Amino acid sequence: MDTIAVLLPCYNEGKTIAKVVADFHEALPEAAIYVYDNNSVDDTCEQARAGWEGVIVRHEYKQGKGNVIRRMFREIDARCYVMADGDDTYPAEHAPDLVTQVLERHADMAVGDRLSSTYFEENKRRFHNAGNTLVRSMVNRIFDADYKDIMTGYRAFSYNFVKSFPVLTQGFEIETEMSIFAADRNFQIENVVVGYRDRPEGSESKLNTIPDGIKVVLTIVRLFRNYRPMLFFGLLSLLLMIASLAFFVPLLLNYFQTGLVGKMPTLVVSCFVFIAALMSFFAGLILETIRQKNRSDFEFQLQQTEANRKVLERGEVHGY
Repeated sequence: MDTIAVLLPCYNEGKTIAKVVADFHEALPEAAIYVYDNNSVDDTCEQARAGWEGVIVRHEYKQGKGNVIRRMFREIDARCYVMADGDDTYPAEHAPDLVTQVLERHADMAVGDRLSSTYFEENKRRFHNAGNTLVRSMVNRIFDADYKDIMTGYRAFSYNFVKSFPVLTQGFEIETEMSIFAADRNFQIENVVVGYRDRPEGSESKLNTIPDGIKVVLTIVRLFRNYRPMLFFGLLSLLLMIASLAFFVPLLLNYFQTGLVGKMPTLVVSCFVFIAALMSFFAGLILETIRQKNRSDFEFQLQQTEANRKVLERGEVHGY
């Protein structure tokens, strides 16, 4: 079991990965550094080994950042995990601050906050700036969180978080998913201001602004439904109820005036919409009960994860 493991998911980062590996080795000389290559067609693996001879290079052949992180989290055991990208946009000198939050302040996730430092000046893609702000506002409001940066790929995690986090997304939505999971499961979350620099010349972003942005928003909606079912279906029920009344009230007023129901099809539609509103409300109640049971089960699972961590720590721990 490593004390600190640096995780670097990579896809065609041959121009920058050697520097990234060297910088993290300098910032955290006691850490094990893992580079996971995701079907790169350049010399990413060779350049990673050139950065530091002790780097551990592995492969994930299923495409997508979420798939790479799933593989990392399954295969590596450590007291503290530091995750960053291989594109040299995150300065390695901030890594010890993230590690301190996990190892000394017992944070389950330390989030590298780019938005409070240089991100808006360094990032040249305007829609990325607006998208980050939008996603942060949505997550904080819906899940009652206090994240300063949702989309950052620079984070540190505890063993308990890594081994209890179910990776369900395959692509760049992974940061949003882990942020929402941490907030919903009441993990201790700390924001750490970190620097950010734009990609060096010749290095291209793998993020497609519009398609990946839509995926992130849909992920938020899906997790809103899964993690806040009473609120989600309650709001849906309220909207359906308003629509039902919008159909029904004019018919009711007309009935009081004339004693006749003038538009029978409209009455039928309003009744069906009203039934749908009731179904949505009770679906939310049922799912909320299931959610509460799942949260209770999760707490017991977390205790087992902590017990497993202690067993591992009693064995050989690398990196002191």
